[in-house]
Amino acid sequence: MLIILSIILSYLIGAVSFSYLITKKIKKIDIRKTGSGNAGATNTQRILGTGPAIGVLFLDILKGIVCILIARFLLAVPDWAVVFSGFAAILGHDFPVYYGFKGGKGVATTIGVFFMIMPIEALIAGLVTLAVIALTRYVSLGSLIFLLLTPVLGVFFGTFSNAVLLIMFLITVLAYFQHRANIIRLIHGNENKIGHKKAQA
Repeated sequence: MLIILSIILSYLIGAVSFSYLITKKIKKIDIRKTGSGNAGATNTQRILGTGPAIGVLFLDILKGIVCILIARFLLAVPDWAVVFSGFAAILGHDFPVYYGFKGGKGVATTIGVFFMIMPIEALIAGLVTLAVIALTRYVSLGSLIFLLLTPVLGVFFGTFSNAVLLIMFLITVLAYFQHRANIIRLIHGNENKIGHKKAQA
């Protein structure tokens, strides 16, 4: 019952879309119907600017952190269930029940989850990601590298159970699925760069 409670709570917390709420409050528009159509920090930056985007990024990361903390607070919940609760938060962000199951791509919430589960691995992957974004100005490319490199480093360091690693890679698979359009644009060389105001739909 504690595992089920943790997973349900995590999904419901993850389903709160701060980019949707903030954009609706400031501009009275649905962020999912403008810019790139993604309910996330990058699209918020294109529509509202850097300040609101940083706020959305922080709050979305916080969702992942809070859900892991809640799962850990429920002392009888095993490690795999803690990670699965983080997965549930990401699913909530991607497919939010409050907004017709149309949300974002879950990168920021995944950052929160990965840093809570694999802090050293996520830190290394995060530094590589920042370098890639600085060099290429492709946020999506940096995100994809972070999403894959973190669990790969988890395997390399070998301090996690197979169940935990499996769920981490499932999170990565979901994220790559959500970024399938970005991957195609990266391959074709027409992906949007950070600071580019006119996003592709």
